[in-house]
Amino acid sequence: MCDILVATPKATEEKVMLFAKNSDRDPNEAQVLEVIPRQKHEEETVKLTYVEFPQAKETYAVILSRPWWIWGAEMGVNEFGLAIGNTAVFTKEKIPEKGILGMDMIRLALERTKTSKEALHFIIDIIESHGQGGNGSYEHRLLYSNSFIIADPQEAWVLETAGKHWVAKKIESIYSISNALTIDDDWDLASESVEKLAKNSNFSFAKHFSDRFYTHFAHGRERRAFTYRKLKEREGEITFEYMMEILRSHSFEPYSPEKGSMRDICMHYGGLTRPSQTASSQISELGKDIHWFTGTSLPCLSIFKPISFEGGIPESEVPTNRYNPKNYWWRIEKFHRLFQTSYQRYIEEFSKERDELQMEVIRQTRGLKENESLAELTKWAFEKEKELVEKWEGKIARGRYSFFYGRNWKKVNERAGIGF
Repeated sequence: MCDILVATPKATEEKVMLFAKNSDRDPNEAQVLEVIPRQKHEEETVKLTYVEFPQAKETYAVILSRPWWIWGAEMGVNEFGLAIGNTAVFTKEKIPEKGILGMDMIRLALERTKTSKEALHFIIDIIESHGQGGNGSYEHRLLYSNSFIIADPQEAWVLETAGKHWVAKKIESIYSISNALTIDDDWDLASESVEKLAKNSNFSFAKHFSDRFYTHFAHGRERRAFTYRKLKEREGEITFEYMMEILRSHSFEPYSPEKGSMRDICMHYGGLTRPSQTASSQISELGKDIHWFTGTSLPCLSIFKPISFEGGIPESEVPTNRYNPKNYWWRIEKFHRLFQTSYQRYIEEFSKERDELQMEVIRQTRGLKENESLAELTKWAFEKEKELVEKWEGKIARGRYSFFYGRNWKKVNERAGIGF
């Protein structure tokens, strides 16, 4: 499950486009954060997650956050300041077991297009020509259609799909999507199939195509209502810091991971009824050339760190779904799992230190001079987060879960090879 927010220059304090996403995945589905430079290609095809696709002669530089086993990406941005993210939406349309994932479409569009309008039509062409499909989960069966937020420094679009049917709307001020269709009859563009259906009176794309069962239990409508309301409350004054606050939020406070729900924006794993956990987060101030990623799970326990094309990312072994202390995602993940055993006991004090460090990272980034190294800044931010983690590892007294919640986590940790 995922949540994406966008605020256009009309809605932000600094008159810049803000794009933000929490990527929710299975708890052991480590996410790869990588910078891929512009490249020239001689091969005719590229292997996506499941299928081959024609390769471009040249692909643009991209920053991607992707599940370790996926070719595509949950979210990312390219060298032109184009950012894209997707969410799973559950519809009545049958999705094939093999095909092009929405995540693959994101990477293809980021590597080959420069503007939101160009990317929009590129993805639409894939959906109409090739369709969408493929299992979106490594550990279980998850077939779905996709919704996308596509934004560049000047313009943003929402694209919602159901199989090969689609609608798109230009975003004038604010918008957010979760795991439910949002567009009724107020689209700007639509597939021919939808235009034909819309000749009937009172046609709603969302109502016509939504699968009621899965949409209900994903609680996407509730999460979308929350994020949209939060954006509306600050419309015209939205900042990067405010976006960060939304991505770190839960459905109730004081929060307990044990009692959390699928309504949380910062989602914590909870077993059968809450199988997802926020695996990584992104906030981009489009046009500024520095983007903010956690590269770790649970933004309420993480620092957003500045990532740039020039500065790259500190070296770290590529993760899998097994614990590896030499990989940054897993190094921090083990701490997150320890912290959650005593979350309510320590979160207030930890949050104060997290916020102090986060503000220092922001100050250092904002004050960076032209001749100073972006690579050193990024490396410093990662090191400061590790120092915070190491300090708190020495302070936390491991708590105890309730029986069923503890049993769920024990199974997850055993699959990952984590022992406490």
